[in-house]
Amino acid sequence: MSLLQCSISNGVAILTIQNPPANAMSSVVFADIVQQLNELEKNDDVRVLVFHGEGRFFSAGADIKEFTSFKSAEDAAAVARKGQLVFDRVENFPKPIIAAIHGAALGGGLEFAMSCHIRIVAENAKLGLPELNLGIIPGFAGTQRLPRYVGRDKALVMLATAEPISGVEAGKYGLATIVVPEENLLEEAKNLAMKISQKSKQSIEYVIQLLSSTRTSAYHEAVEEESRLFGEIFTTIDAKEGITAFLEKRKPVFNK
Repeated sequence: MSLLQCSISNGVAILTIQNPPANAMSSVVFADIVQQLNELEKNDDVRVLVFHGEGRFFSAGADIKEFTSFKSAEDAAAVARKGQLVFDRVENFPKPIIAAIHGAALGGGLEFAMSCHIRIVAENAKLGLPELNLGIIPGFAGTQRLPRYVGRDKALVMLATAEPISGVEAGKYGLATIVVPEENLLEEAKNLAMKISQKSKQSIEYVIQLLSSTRTSAYHEAVEEESRLFGEIFTTIDAKEGITAFLEKRKPVFNK
């Protein structure tokens, strides 16, 4: 069964992540995202896409249980690269994609949200990349997208402390495009989507294409390096300790 439900109305596709309890970015969710994008790209009745999460969260991270199946650095790097390619597909999609974020967008969930073209965020939402709490690093291009929005220094603080910021703070730092009260979140996302859907399809496609062209070859090289280092770090003692502690719901004890 798909973990991503789609409803279409007035040119807007609402895609709801349904992977309780935290709407984790699992391999199944990745596959569902790609499948939906492939179908909606060909659907001329759809002009704008809106992603949001069912329940308490937008997406509270990657599926940590899947991480325990990695047998080698190559396995981990391959999964990271797969996620990067899925999110590249999102970022380069010819139709605007809006992330409507409530509750939390953490780890892989924030990496997914950063690949969307627009982020409408609830004031009380939590956004962050807490991977260093697990003794690992982001693997789905988080180290490259985050500084594009908040700057290098703030990105370092967020990554090194692994502490989330609020939706209000995300708006101040440039990570959130629009910040609204949680009760207005989906309505605001739909209203914005409707406004965009009235514009020329071709002009919107060209604008997205031109904005995406700002990425340089250095970006692509850095993303590949991220996946390689993501794989390497999974072979360390600290990574094993961090992931085990997370699953056991305790504080990790890292090597000093």
